[in-house]
Amino acid sequence: MTVPAPRVRRRPAVPGRALPLLLVMALLAPLGLLFAQTDRHAGDDRDLAARERLGVRYLRALGPVTDALIDAQTAAVAGRPVSRATLTAAVEQAAQVDSAVGDQLRTRERWAGVRARLEALPERGLADPEAAFQAYGEVSDLLLALHRKVREASGLVRDPRSDSFFVQDAIGADLPAALVAAGRLADLATLAPKRPAATRPRTVAELAEFRVAALGPATDLVDDLRTAVDSSESTDLGPTVLTPLDTYQRSVEALAAFSAPAGAAGPDPVQLGAARRGTQSAAAKLRQVILDQLDVLLAERLDRLDRDRWLDRGAIAVAVVLLTVLARVLLAAPRRARRGAAGTDGEPAEAGPPPVAHHPGPPASSGAGELQPVAAGRVGEPERWRPFDAAR
Repeated sequence: MTVPAPRVRRRPAVPGRALPLLLVMALLAPLGLLFAQTDRHAGDDRDLAARERLGVRYLRALGPVTDALIDAQTAAVAGRPVSRATLTAAVEQAAQVDSAVGDQLRTRERWAGVRARLEALPERGLADPEAAFQAYGEVSDLLLALHRKVREASGLVRDPRSDSFFVQDAIGADLPAALVAAGRLADLATLAPKRPAATRPRTVAELAEFRVAALGPATDLVDDLRTAVDSSESTDLGPTVLTPLDTYQRSVEALAAFSAPAGAAGPDPVQLGAARRGTQSAAAKLRQVILDQLDVLLAERLDRLDRDRWLDRGAIAVAVVLLTVLARVLLAAPRRARRGAAGTDGEPAEAGPPPVAHHPGPPASSGAGELQPVAAGRVGEPERWRPFDAAR
């Protein structure tokens, strides 16, 4: 019977075993790169929004300082005693905020210079209204520069959303500039009658300049806020901002009316001063509302970025698990194929008829009297040799 030779099992080639891993790595590489870029961009956006909230906090502290400085300037120019209580309290509050976030916004040196000038104001020659007007004007310029520094360092000027960009521009740039210019306009109207007649043309030109400087940013503020309301997806921004914005706009219209040139005498200082105080009061309420709404917009953006970041991480984790399972399946497929082939080779052959044994005849005798052994299992051997035994 012919026995089949056993099959030699061949090990799979190394490239065949590595191919599944290469396919999985080819899928993981672009997926990992995409996730890294997305996560980095999301992290940058989150850092920007967090810094912007620090800027909002700083601008909130600078608002009372601006109001107190304008009121102190008006008192000094009018020859009245300057009350330091309100200004000192506002400065202390701003100093606390700068101590908390000044390093992150890089405003420490700028604030230190502004604070030193604010605290030195009572020691300047305030008996001279013109000197007081000049001294307070210099400090106001430094304070406006600090507003710009806060907006730039916090990233508010680079805000990617339309609504929050216009809101921060209104509250961080337009409103402080409009208030400072309105204060100077009203105080210059108080100084104008006391100046020599020879300086009248210069005084008229300065009044016109301060009027434009006050009304221009105020108009821009109104336009910015209305644009922000129109472009915002928030349902709270419009109803919250529009009412104080209308009040502020009416106060600006009154300021424009009372600051208009009125012949040689110029604008009435009393009426203009009252309009300035009305504008400043309306601006303080509007500022509080705008800062609150801007902070809400930024907080919602932070929450949305955090949620999207967790969703992205969850998605990449699921993708890694699925690719890992796929790799294991691909690696296990050759082993299953080899086990199946081995089971097929080990199956018994089908039973057939038993083979017929063909026995050769007896071997030739080598000599008389020599007996040959009887082969066991050969059918008919004793009968064949019985006559030979009898003849002997």
